[in-house]
Amino acid sequence: MALVEVKVPDIGDFDEVTVIELMVKVGDTIKAEQSLITVESDKASMEIPSSTAGVVKELRVKLGDKVKQGSVVLVLEASGAVSAPAEVPAVAAPATAPAVQSEPVAAPANVASVSVTSSTVAAAPAHNPGAPTLGLPHASPSVRKFARELGVPLEEVKGNGPKGRISQDDVQAFTKAVMAGAMQTKAQADKAPAGGDGAALGLIPWPKVDFAKFGPIERKEMGRIKKISGANLLRNAIMIPAVTNHDDADITELEAFRVSTNKENEKSGVKVTMLAFLIKACVAALKKYPEFNSSLDGDAIVYKNYWHIGFAADTPNGLMVPVIRDADKKGILQISQEMGELAKKARDGKLGPAEMTGATFTISSLGGIGGKYFTPIINAPEVAILGVCKSTQEPVWDGKQFVPRLMLPLSLTWDHRVIDGAAAARFNAYLGQILGDFRRVLL
Repeated sequence: MALVEVKVPDIGDFDEVTVIELMVKVGDTIKAEQSLITVESDKASMEIPSSTAGVVKELRVKLGDKVKQGSVVLVLEASGAVSAPAEVPAVAAPATAPAVQSEPVAAPANVASVSVTSSTVAAAPAHNPGAPTLGLPHASPSVRKFARELGVPLEEVKGNGPKGRISQDDVQAFTKAVMAGAMQTKAQADKAPAGGDGAALGLIPWPKVDFAKFGPIERKEMGRIKKISGANLLRNAIMIPAVTNHDDADITELEAFRVSTNKENEKSGVKVTMLAFLIKACVAALKKYPEFNSSLDGDAIVYKNYWHIGFAADTPNGLMVPVIRDADKKGILQISQEMGELAKKARDGKLGPAEMTGATFTISSLGGIGGKYFTPIINAPEVAILGVCKSTQEPVWDGKQFVPRLMLPLSLTWDHRVIDGAAAARFNAYLGQILGDFRRVLL
């Protein structure tokens, strides 16, 4: 038996690529052309196969290593005679493009050159490609990016492609299953129950109480939406230094205009709500004060040149936040129509992940229920959220006398790391001016 070094072949224009998956281990018996490792550039991933059969005696690479043409991948004990080194095409992983962006795929590379001296050929059992592989999940760079954007733990997704490769469809199916409550991520399963002991924060233990000893009780499991959102709300409430400003906006004329608009468009079936005007007004305020349309990224602030507005929708299963995309490019009627469609899908449990991601600012409205003011929790990675309560008729001094005006309570919560108090006060005041005279949106 001869020892054979399997090396990285010509990988095209890339000086170095990263090892993202080890598909074999020491002691495995492999066939010729069986994939050994997966390497990844910033454009694509590719598998490096072996040109000879044998038993793995030594692995020369580990996860995260940078390799280049000629780097030794592993040492094989060849199981038979091997001809002169041949160039076998590597299997290039298709970069399945996510809905928002596509990525080019690198051309297939030529694979491993092997230096050998050996004899007799013997058939060797194939390594089972369907068995769990070592290291990172088996997916293309674009699928990894898509999973990161959705916050999906890729290592928990079952791939249905060749050799268990994970596709964009697999990621979407996993997300839908989690949202439907059919499964939980490991993080959800491992996290402490509601009101955990707080030990990680250095807090005293959460009280353990046998409530039944004080009287009859009924225990019900939390709904799936609350289970999913609870961890995010807790993180945001603890980690964001949030401050809330309260103010009132005079919407007397705007409400009259909204009522007359609905009468004029009664046959269209589109009902205009005050929230539609709020979305449009917030876009104008966000453009004037762009720090409210940003996100923190380490020590940098990312200013977004798009305006996607999330709105909290009350559903039988809990609160959900659909997103109106490119609200700056849409009129009140179109926003109202989209809001109605998204709210219905939320109530029916049919909202897709893409319809709940990408918001730059969120509005949480309790207008149809009541209340005066509240302190909404920021929806990270956003830096601000607007809370709105029920409008009421109030006496307002006009300089000569008190007159009845319809006043809308506004509660603006903001991240003090990005926004200061003066900017928040100006944002709220400007938003009130727009709602008081909607013609300012045109300026």
